Amino acid sequence: MEPVFQILIVEDSETQALQLRYLLEEEGWAVVRAATGESALEELYRQRPALIIADFHLPGIQGDELCRRIRMNVDTRGIPILMLTGEKGAGNEPAGLDSGADDYLSKSVSSEILLVRVRALLRGSNTRSSILAPQESSFHRARILAIDDSPTYLLSLAAALTSEGYEVIMAAGGLEGLEQIRREAFDCVMVDLVMPDMDGIEVCRHINEMERTVSHSMTVIMLTACETREDMTRGLEAGADDFVGKSSDMAVLKARIRALLRRKFFQEENRRIREQLLRKELEATEARAARELSEARALLVGELEQKNKELEAFSYSVSHDLRAPLRTIDGFSNALLEDHATSLDAEGQDYLRRVRSAAQRMGELIDDLLHLSQVGRASLRRGHVDLSALAHAAVTELQRRTPERQVRVLIDDRVEADADRGLLQVVLENLLGNAWKFTATTTGPIIEFGVAMRDGVPTYFVRDNGAGFDMTYVERLFSPFQRLHSDKEFSGTGIGLATVHRIVERHGGRVWAEGEVNKGATFLWTLPLRAAMGETSLVSRK
Repeated sequence: MEPVFQILIVEDSETQALQLRYLLEEEGWAVVRAATGESALEELYRQRPALIIADFHLPGIQGDELCRRIRMNVDTRGIPILMLTGEKGAGNEPAGLDSGADDYLSKSVSSEILLVRVRALLRGSNTRSSILAPQESSFHRARILAIDDSPTYLLSLAAALTSEGYEVIMAAGGLEGLEQIRREAFDCVMVDLVMPDMDGIEVCRHINEMERTVSHSMTVIMLTACETREDMTRGLEAGADDFVGKSSDMAVLKARIRALLRRKFFQEENRRIREQLLRKELEATEARAARELSEARALLVGELEQKNKELEAFSYSVSHDLRAPLRTIDGFSNALLEDHATSLDAEGQDYLRRVRSAAQRMGELIDDLLHLSQVGRASLRRGHVDLSALAHAAVTELQRRTPERQVRVLIDDRVEADADRGLLQVVLENLLGNAWKFTATTTGPIIEFGVAMRDGVPTYFVRDNGAGFDMTYVERLFSPFQRLHSDKEFSGTGIGLATVHRIVERHGGRVWAEGEVNKGATFLWTLPLRAAMGETSLVSRK
């Protein structure tokens, strides 16, 4: 379906304007009329038409002056203009074309020819305006390809156009001309309608197909020795931008070439400006989106930090305030057992021992909560850390507490990291302590600590052959107070792994676990490298 173009008619004659309106509206185009050049400029301030059809003789501002003003404005200079005149002859045609009009017709021309010319102009119409300031295009010498089988006419045409400053290339036929177009870029192609090997209509069709695959555009002028309405219609419908008789005054031909080239350069400049505007809009949109994202992220980070501080302060306050009454409960319960045991029967003493056990367990929970809170508040001080030495120290302490345990412990030598030493000590104490605890009922317990490359990343691990766990519940492991074993099986508060998770996350790494019931568990974690440390320095060296 043909798009509904809007056409502005600038005509002071009511009768002629009405006739033109009916003709154009029958084609499905929308029509707006201005009676004077001044009112036409006012209309252009309100909306941009796809085409302007203006009378040469207007009251006030003449048609050629109106063209010049339209072309001087960067927002309107890309609009094609068809100028009409009631005068016979071509005396005003060069003046009209030189003022900025794209085509020039007599009002007495047939309606069929007028519509063909209008369609040709609308085909290349560029209704989108630029809001950028005018920018001068890079000037270059326009290149014209003249295709004609008459050497005499080619030479005379080349001489006339070269004197105007154009670079003229000649081709003796359609095939030769198309080959030239494939090799070189031209601004304008002039082709004879009647030629022996390939006529101008066929050449024009080939040029239209070639323009779809090349980056530059060309204006095409069809030349003919005998002008007929049928030939003009065929030429313009084949894709020619203009149709000029060879018998026409050379000044008219030059004016039409200037008009076509001016329109071509306007369109190219408008396209360049639009592309520049789109790039600027895209860059501005990306910058605005990045800024808004940064601001939103900063706001969220700030809110999160504030909430974390409030939670940590609350946790610390509650934990600290609960410790004192628990000590009192535990202390007085112990005093009753020691000083008044004879006043209590066996059941009463059992109750007191249970009270003491519950108070002590609650004390452990509070201590772990305090530890978790401190981990969140402590500043991160990264540096070179000997993890092997920390692992040996943690195992030595475990052996001191339970000297009766016989556990085989394998620690890789010189495992190193770029991390906070104090926080990594907490990680190893928790993970090795867990491995020590969950191998308590295992025959031939083994605990390993080391580092290995996984997907090109140094990955630290603590592995044991103890009780293990069901991978169905692996997501619960690193949440506070989540335990996969009962107190009767293994003691604990469920805070240790949550502490490990928070420490590793603060270093920018990740921690996860792999296990199987009664076949042991492996806890793995990564610690991102700083630029100053080489990756190989973090792999164990035995």
